Amino acid sequence: MCSRRGCQSPARWALLWNNPRVHTPERRKAWLACDEHREHLTDFLGQRGFLKSVERFQEGRDDAPALGPRETPGLRKAPAGRGDVGSPGPGTDPTSAQGGR
Repeated sequence: MCSRRGCQSPARWALLWNNPRVHTPERRKAWLACDEHREHLTDFLGQRGFLKSVERFQEGRDDAPALGPRETPGLRKAPAGRGDVGSPGPGTDPTSAQGGR
């Protein structure tokens, strides 16, 4: 499913990225994107210098990126007492997220 907040469309693309301030250079995190949101999510990561590659995603493929619950930006746990934080939506900044190192 697409990683854009509120989107329920099937994922067609895997956007592989890392934040060099919190991840080792070889680490890759993945956001999944539908055709409609691929450009927006690519731009979001690219403007921050996080985007490493964009690949076709086909669920169930052996070589598809393996995603755990912390690999997609749909929900992250915020600091204690602040609830869940959705991402990536307008005005969000993944540089401030420290989870999933």
